[in-house]
Order: sequence, then C-alpha cells, then structure tokens
Amino acid sequence: MKWWKYLTIVLLLYTVVMGFLGHVPRLAILNETERNLYFHVPMWFGMTIILLASVINSIRYLRNPSPRLDTLAHESAKTGILLGVLGLLTGSLWARYTWGTWWTTDVKLNGAAVTMLIYAAYLVLRGSVRDEQQRARLSAIYNIFAFSAAIPLLFIMPRLAEAQSLHPGNGGNPGFSKYDLDSAMRLVFYPAVIGWTLLGVWITEVACRFAFVKEKIYEKQEKQLA
Repeated sequence: MKWWKYLTIVLLLYTVVMGFLGHVPRLAILNETERNLYFHVPMWFGMTIILLASVINSIRYLRNPSPRLDTLAHESAKTGILLGVLGLLTGSLWARYTWGTWWTTDVKLNGAAVTMLIYAAYLVLRGSVRDEQQRARLSAIYNIFAFSAAIPLLFIMPRLAEAQSLHPGNGGNPGFSKYDLDSAMRLVFYPAVIGWTLLGVWITEVACRFAFVKEKIYEKQEKQLA
C-alpha cells in the first residue's frame, strides 16, 4: 500500500479510540454527544472535498472528453454521496440525543437532505442513458449544476437563517466555536478531518481501478467477438 493509506488507517483508528475514550469539555445541552464532532463534521468535510474533485473532473471532461475523466467524476460523486449519507445518519443520531428527535425542520438538516437528493438524481440520470458519450456529457453538466446548488444549500442558506436553526452555534445553542481552542479536541478533530477525507480518496481510487478493469475486460470481449 502507499504511505497515505497507512496514514489513513492510523488516523481513523486514532479518531475512533479518542472519539469514544478521549477527554471532551463539558458543555450544556451537548454533553457527551460532543464526541460526534470527530465523525459527523469530518465526514462533511470529506464529502465537500470529494464532490469538488468530482465536479473538477466533470469540467475537465467537457473541455477534453475522455472515459477516464468521466469515470473519475462518477466514482468521486458516489463516494461523496456515501460520505454525505453517513453525515446525515450521524447528524440524525446527534439530534436524537440533543434535541430529542431524529429529524426536525431545521434549515441545515433540510438543506443537507435536499443536496443528497440532488446527487441521487445524478445517479438516476446516469442509469437512464445508454449511449456512453451522451451519458458522460449529460452527467458532467448535471454534476456542475448539483455542486453549484449544494454550495448555497449547505453554506449560504443556513447562515441566512441562523436565528431559526437549532444546530449548535445557532439559535442560542452552544457551538463548537466556543471551545475550538480546547487542545484536547483540536488534536483529534483535525486528524479526523484528514482521516475521513483520505478514506474517501481511498474508496474512490479502488472504485476507479475496478471500473477501469471492467472497461478493459469489456473491450477485450468486444475484440474477441469481432
């Protein structure tokens, strides 16, 4: 394995152990649920970075079409969606123990859910078009739209509705910015962000390699039939 894969394993093991056993400061409302900071938030960081890589490859495809760029964009998007869904699940679990409900009409939660639905439509679009070149081009265009829609849904609209949000840091609820300087949490949070992001890169790499192998087998079968 490459060195960064070993680093990924070490960082995630460190995150899990410290996430469950490490020290966290005591804060009203959040209490022990603060430990979810090492899982929920880094997953969203990783999702954003992976989806950014996906849309960059889609733009590159439109400028210089190639199956490789299409595959990179597609597999990156799938990994981003996976991290996004995990982020929703950990966020819902967090809400259950802090707000007393699995889901609520919070602008941040709804914006995240809509974002995942938009990207789910991306997968549906790819599955509905048979022509490879047309599918790749339509997917690239839609991917750009999806990422452009995700930015305001995840980062702009929540800020405009901070007073109505129950999310930590909004609506009078304590936020992590109040203890970001806590050395114990900082020493776990930043490695967690790197670890979850690298895991997303790893998953994408494996998925792309698998897709490339399938493509080579398909091409070889076509030559044999010809």
